[in-house]
Amino acid sequence: MLKELFTPSGRQDLKEFVRDDLLCLFDFDGTLVPLEASPEKVHVPDIVLERLHLLQSRARVGIVTGRGISDMGRMLVFEPDFLLGNHGIEGLPGWETHATTFEEICEHWHAQLSTQLAAIDKQLWIEYKRYSLSVHYMHVTNPIDVAILLREIFATLSPAPRVIAGKSVFNLLPPNANDKGKAVIELMSFTGASCALYAGDDVTDEYVFELNRPDLFTIRVGAGADSAASYQIADHESIIPLMDLLIEYLPHQRKQG
Repeated sequence: MLKELFTPSGRQDLKEFVRDDLLCLFDFDGTLVPLEASPEKVHVPDIVLERLHLLQSRARVGIVTGRGISDMGRMLVFEPDFLLGNHGIEGLPGWETHATTFEEICEHWHAQLSTQLAAIDKQLWIEYKRYSLSVHYMHVTNPIDVAILLREIFATLSPAPRVIAGKSVFNLLPPNANDKGKAVIELMSFTGASCALYAGDDVTDEYVFELNRPDLFTIRVGAGADSAASYQIADHESIIPLMDLLIEYLPHQRKQG
């Protein structure tokens, strides 16, 4: 059962977990910023940017997002220590070795899907992210029926994608591509961090929560009765008091390296 973070025991657990080499990792949409029906309308609130800069003066900060890195560049007026895009496909050392193959696969899928989806519902749209695809169905007339049909269509794609469901969206990842859980493990290994905190709000973040590692402090943003996270906070606005706690518990001088 998820424990509330903003309780005396939750705060104490966090305080005891924090070490000076803590790696602070956050999902983006729904965590650092509110969810928007149109992803291009997203912007980072000034108060969040202020806290991110202050937190980064005390610890290494990373963002692990389903968005592509190029997409993040237009809206993130902040340079994190680590930016992992496309669910962790982009941003880790050596990721470029798979880039061409993944791009070719996604172009092929996009061509296969475009005509089929247009015939189902004009409110369906494909977000092409170069190394992955996201099929959005938030505004369709019958979302439950459409979701079932979409899964049937995805099963016909070649090569078969990894399908990760989200909030009114299906994310299609190439075979053997990283998910957020694998990406976080690799990032912790690369950085040598003895511990990490991860906060996220979506189904894709469950791949991190399900790691269930003692060196990983996991926080679900928003309701999630079936979440594998250890703690929860109410919504994306609660990320501010979370970062305030981290700033309070971390030493003033960031450990370099």
